[in-house]
Amino acid sequence: MNDRAMKFEKMKTIIRGSGSLAVAFSGGVDSTFLLKTAHDLLRDRVIAVTARSCSFPERELKEASAFCAEHGIRHFITDSEELDIEGFSQNPPNRCYLCKSELFEKIGAIAKREGISHIAEGSNTDDEGDYRPGLRAVAELGIKSPLREAGLSKDDIRALSKDMGLPTWNKQSFACLSSRFAYGETIDVKKLSMVDRAEQLLLDLGFTQVRVRIHGKDGEQARIEILPGEFPKLTEAETRRIVCDRFAEIGFTYISLDLKGYRTGSMNEVIETDSKTV
Repeated sequence: MNDRAMKFEKMKTIIRGSGSLAVAFSGGVDSTFLLKTAHDLLRDRVIAVTARSCSFPERELKEASAFCAEHGIRHFITDSEELDIEGFSQNPPNRCYLCKSELFEKIGAIAKREGISHIAEGSNTDDEGDYRPGLRAVAELGIKSPLREAGLSKDDIRALSKDMGLPTWNKQSFACLSSRFAYGETIDVKKLSMVDRAEQLLLDLGFTQVRVRIHGKDGEQARIEILPGEFPKLTEAETRRIVCDRFAEIGFTYISLDLKGYRTGSMNEVIETDSKTV
């Protein structure tokens, strides 16, 4: 048995030991892998809970619902509007902590009502290398992290997902739209919609991994992050014209391409090292 298979078996042991699980389910690579594995092992003792909010694109919610329907998994959708959380819209560095704390409390209420013993979320070992204040909420509330506890990385999860035939094995990484804002810049519904529409355009144009970071008091500046190998596609005359025209319609005045390319947590690069502890 290779190292990846051993980690997968450890994950299964952790899940079996939980007895029953409410999985925080976004429909992304990690939570889909966690949910499918948990459902295979625990069957009707597993439920999926997805948060509906203005920072979670409708396309992601539809995909999450479709997956649960296809596999016969009980799926609960809870409204979790981050902008209603005190202090969240001011976008402080602990924004994710505020959001996750509220989300897990709502999932906990559903789990209790349905007779489910534990809550699980899909962080992996790669998440330990960046500023992740949401993991503090995970620790404080006793949320299980089977993937991380088993030592599974994102590459492991993609490979195992492919072996299982999961359609998400090569899905682009996704984080809530609030992560596109520089810390301290106000998050509001209008600017969240601008980011959502801009990223959807890039996906529709065939880019595989995208982020549109929003800057400026009124969100007039868009900083595009795509994979470096796709830079030539963006600079093609017709594609560049479409992007410029549509971004202007969305509300962006200035559009730039980040020459470092796509990377997770680029907004965290300005945070002092000492503040990155979870």
